[in-house]
Amino acid sequence: MDNALSMSPVIFSAYLTWSDDDEASGVFCTDIGHADVAPSSPYPPTIEGHPSVYQPVATGRVLSDYQLVYIARGKGVFISEGSESPVEAGTVIAIFPDIRHAYYPDPATGWEEYWVGFKGASVDRLVTSGFHLPGHPLIKIGFEPSILSIFEDIFQTVKVQEPCYQIRAGALVFLLLAEIHKLERKSQQQSGTEQLVERAKFLMHENIYGTIDLEGIGERLGAGKARFYEAFKSYTGMTPYQYFIHLKINRAKELLGSEGASVKEAAFRLGFDDPYYFSRLFRRKTGLSPSAWAYRNDCSD
Repeated sequence: MDNALSMSPVIFSAYLTWSDDDEASGVFCTDIGHADVAPSSPYPPTIEGHPSVYQPVATGRVLSDYQLVYIARGKGVFISEGSESPVEAGTVIAIFPDIRHAYYPDPATGWEEYWVGFKGASVDRLVTSGFHLPGHPLIKIGFEPSILSIFEDIFQTVKVQEPCYQIRAGALVFLLLAEIHKLERKSQQQSGTEQLVERAKFLMHENIYGTIDLEGIGERLGAGKARFYEAFKSYTGMTPYQYFIHLKINRAKELLGSEGASVKEAAFRLGFDDPYYFSRLFRRKTGLSPSAWAYRNDCSD
């Protein structure tokens, strides 16, 4: 292996190399590690084997890559741009490039940490779109075995380093980001939100061939219009209208493709009185006209 690698029962770390092809993939790993820091232990527990830029984690450093640090046990402190925040077990610390930061465990408890560093153009685009904001670096998700499982998969991929391992590791980083995002969103929901949203989805599926009073669903389910809209948007990332239209467009794809319906027939079956409006909406959502979609997905041959 052409990286610095050290292992013991409580700590290991690896600092990685990457090729032009890895960089072109959009996301690649720069470093990984795990440490179980006992109470009253020095932090970081080892300096040897870490590049100099990574060493002053407890006193302050600036990195050129992203880092996700999951605190599985214990508690500590995170400091960034003059602000100090407590860190509890079950928190993900999201480190962004070019932002000075420091973090360390409470000497009374120590902590267990898992981390992965990464960079790439695809990650930059996610951040630019607001996926995670530098002003919110602490993400409380609780103790989640699914997070530990993804970290273990990344660690194993890096340890073995089969051909194209960086591409697989990068895909696992995206999986980790998606899982954190999902858990963060679920943790922010009010009690009963999941049941409310799933019942609303069921009603939309039931009425996919017609219309439904989307504004009235909240009252029908005993939540009220404002509460329902807020809960649905927060949980799914879409408004009720956007979700219902997506259902209709996905069903339209099936009608036009495998079931061989005409554009006019598909429009009317899905409750659109105006097939021209249906066609414009279909093109806006799919990038193709209904007739072009039907031709491309003709299953008669």
